[in-house]
Amino acid sequence: MSQQLQKGFLLTRQVQDTRHGMLLTYWLKGVDGPIKITVNNELAVFFVEDANALQAHDFLTQNNIKHQYKQLNLKNFSQNQVHGFYFAKLKLFYKARELLKELGIKCFEDDIRPEDRFLMERFITGAMEFTGVKQSAVGFSQYQQAKARKTEYTPNLTMLSIDLECSFDGDLFSIGAYSNTIKKVFMIGDVEESADEYIEWVEDEYDLLLKFIRWLNEVDPDIIIGWNVINFDFKLLQKRCDINNIKFAIGRDGSAPYWRQNRLSPEQNFILVAGRVILDGIDLLKSATYSFPSFSLEYVSQHLLGIGKDIEDVDNRVEEIKRKFLYHKQQLASYNLEDCRLVWLIFEKTLLLDFAVLRSALTGLELDRVGGSVAAFTNLYLPKLHRSGYIAPNMGDGDSGLVSPGGYVMDSIPGLYKNVLVLDFKSLYPSIIRTFNIDPMGLIEGLLEQQLEIEQPKPDMYKTIPGFDGAFFSRNKHFLPEIIENLWAERDKAKQHKNAPLSQAIKIIMNSFYGILGSTGCRFFDPRLSGSITKRSHQLLNQTKDWIEELGYTVIYGDTDSIFVSVGEDKTDKQSVSVGKEMMAFINKRMNQELTDKYHINSALEIEFETHFHQFLMPTVRGQDIGTKKRYAGLVGRGEQEKLVFKGLESVRTDWTELAKEFQQTLYLKVFKGEPVEDYILTTVADTLAGKFDGQLIYRKRLRRKLEDYQKNIPPHVKAARHADHLNEKLGKPLRYQNKGWIEYVMTVNGPQVKEHLSSAIDYPLYIERQLGAVADGILPFIGKSFGNITDEQLQLF
Repeated sequence: MSQQLQKGFLLTRQVQDTRHGMLLTYWLKGVDGPIKITVNNELAVFFVEDANALQAHDFLTQNNIKHQYKQLNLKNFSQNQVHGFYFAKLKLFYKARELLKELGIKCFEDDIRPEDRFLMERFITGAMEFTGVKQSAVGFSQYQQAKARKTEYTPNLTMLSIDLECSFDGDLFSIGAYSNTIKKVFMIGDVEESADEYIEWVEDEYDLLLKFIRWLNEVDPDIIIGWNVINFDFKLLQKRCDINNIKFAIGRDGSAPYWRQNRLSPEQNFILVAGRVILDGIDLLKSATYSFPSFSLEYVSQHLLGIGKDIEDVDNRVEEIKRKFLYHKQQLASYNLEDCRLVWLIFEKTLLLDFAVLRSALTGLELDRVGGSVAAFTNLYLPKLHRSGYIAPNMGDGDSGLVSPGGYVMDSIPGLYKNVLVLDFKSLYPSIIRTFNIDPMGLIEGLLEQQLEIEQPKPDMYKTIPGFDGAFFSRNKHFLPEIIENLWAERDKAKQHKNAPLSQAIKIIMNSFYGILGSTGCRFFDPRLSGSITKRSHQLLNQTKDWIEELGYTVIYGDTDSIFVSVGEDKTDKQSVSVGKEMMAFINKRMNQELTDKYHINSALEIEFETHFHQFLMPTVRGQDIGTKKRYAGLVGRGEQEKLVFKGLESVRTDWTELAKEFQQTLYLKVFKGEPVEDYILTTVADTLAGKFDGQLIYRKRLRRKLEDYQKNIPPHVKAARHADHLNEKLGKPLRYQNKGWIEYVMTVNGPQVKEHLSSAIDYPLYIERQLGAVADGILPFIGKSFGNITDEQLQLF
């Protein structure tokens, strides 16, 4: 028996039934390499109210479902005591759950998997320390009958980027791999003497797969990365292994991957490889809140790195890869390796692996978990809840007729302004949770305390904090405010140490808590919780507006956590900034006093003076006199620091052409600076009619459904896709647009056409009216001009 505590960071987890019961398996990365630990004799558990426990026990016994049950010192949110039902095998747990559901007996926490519960109840997130019985193993350390607890440990993980090249039908040509120490391409073909040393020549696909699998296990990476690596690369590798009757043995124990599909989205697959984590660059970027018009490797690498792939067009790429394989294998190897390198560089540039590790350490989520904010909340909250004598509700328990509103958006006052200040509440929703003790258990305890106050009033006691929709929150019994407070402190430390991945991970987690409490997909959903956050934010924003207007300034707009204030055209930049700082201090002081006097609570709310726009446009709704919402533009800074800011307008929308975006930026800048605009507008229109901007007239839109699913109100991009695939079919080319994706097209006199099948003249007047005209008339009326009046004579000539 090894009694010496050892540390490791969690890579993968799994549960399986054996002859002797459930076996929990965890793979870790420790100081000396990979570690496999197994936990024996754990039981799967769910809970049943005492009133139904005996009936449930009898029914399961009659159906030969072996189990244990006992009364516990736990209750549900309805204040009913519960029994725990325990099962030695997972299949018995699932069978019992289904049988009791058919009988109409409610089971609580029956969706929590044993391998997750084991970690959760021990507060283990990313790292653990353990003891166990050491067993002999090759290539890794192995311990059975392990006991584990939480610890702190930062792993040194090895990472490998892979990519494969294949024919349109999926026949493999090559497999590439890259890291900071590795360059490798396995290429089918005869040895070429002048080839680069990183190419290993193989006879055929069978030989390619065998040698790649053997090599991968020798290199033994902890993390494998790629671009759409699970749903394309690994899925295809699995398929080709099956066709060639080869075991896809890439697990650290020689096992093949375990696959499962997303029930709601069958085209999305999940893969579990024993002891290795597969991280997809696209999924991880999205989890880290990166947003791009396109998540193609070409687009993202160009945007983040300033470099891209050699081949861009999909049709040409497929044909070009095939041509390179037949005639220029060394070029294909270079292309294959470069794709691997680009993914590696993106991970390095964005610190994605650091982000994944830190997110896991904070929340207990698997390293490869996509999304997972509900699971993260459950991991953090559930063990605390159990220790306070409660079990968690089930999904649907919090449903009611109540609806919690979204963030508050004020009506705007349209106009062209000088000196607009923006003040933002710092992390408003998490701050409201902290300040007003908004918490699932706190709501249940608060309602009990409020009822007791009614029955036994004590005027000098302040037991509960009022929420909205009949909610009251306990001052003392809660967890979420402290969870946020701890995360907040850790984020402040991360900022001080310039640890961007940690800061970003914490920000995402904190900001997700409101969405979780307001989501029917969370077991703690209750509209009284989410409503007490959003309705409080509405109240705070309106209160802040009133205070600012008491000072004599005009609030022209407000949105969720931000408030826009016009402080007058007569002020200099320095004076405006001074007003912003004074206003910030005044509001924070007033807010602290208000909450102390009214609710006897300490405020965690903090408003910050964020931005000074020395020129600002709040536009009107097109064709109306009322102001818009979530759309504005402004100019900040002077000289080299000068910057145009757009929100919700054409310049930041992916469905507007580059011509419209560039036109808007230049035109708005001229208006903001008081420069004449007529000549610029006339020149742009003339150059458009002359065909000088043809390359900037491309629309880019996403097909969000399968092409055949568009039946009514067919939009232009769908018409373009159908026209393109009709031509592709005629030409014997692959159909590109049948299953969602992005499309680029141009508006012609004969309707929308994709750029690769452009056969008709471009409809320039349409672009001038719908792109240039629409942009211009968003700002020109504020200086007494209109696009039509400026261009009518020129367009009549056309």
